[in-house]
Amino acid sequence: MPNVTAFSDLLAAARHSAVHLEMRDSYGIAAEAAEFEQFRRTGVHPDLDPEGAGWSGWVSMIRAAVARGVLVRRARIVSEPVTAYIRYEHAGTVVNLAAGEQVRWLARRSASDLALPGNDFWLFDGAIVRFNHFTGDGASAGPEMRDEPHVAKLCADAFEAVWERAVPHEQYIL
Repeated sequence: MPNVTAFSDLLAAARHSAVHLEMRDSYGIAAEAAEFEQFRRTGVHPDLDPEGAGWSGWVSMIRAAVARGVLVRRARIVSEPVTAYIRYEHAGTVVNLAAGEQVRWLARRSASDLALPGNDFWLFDGAIVRFNHFTGDGASAGPEMRDEPHVAKLCADAFEAVWERAVPHEQYIL
């Protein structure tokens, strides 16, 4: 995709913060389809080892950022009762926490009066936005980079409003 910096490069360049807002109740990411199907059958997340091969790239990127002093936070807005996919994400969040991320959850009902962008995003150092676009069935439709100050401010304000209301992972009961 033209003019889209790789996520790993954006995270490596971050100096202060990297925040991620997720707003979908299900994702259809091909690389995790088999693992998600196994979770649906068993109710047990098949890969919770932060040192395992399935997580190694992610965990090492997050740990390196956190070691540099980057605050990495993730907030998820979810419908309740939650979907099977959200149960899968919730179960796997222990790995995000082990890597150094902070994660919070917000019931969609509690977000009704918040101004939110139309897509999930990562915001780096309050200035560079990487929107994640998805198809109707949750497959990736590719990222989009934006650096206009008003777009970064919209995303920063939205994230902080969600974060303030959201429940830390350890306290969010499905």
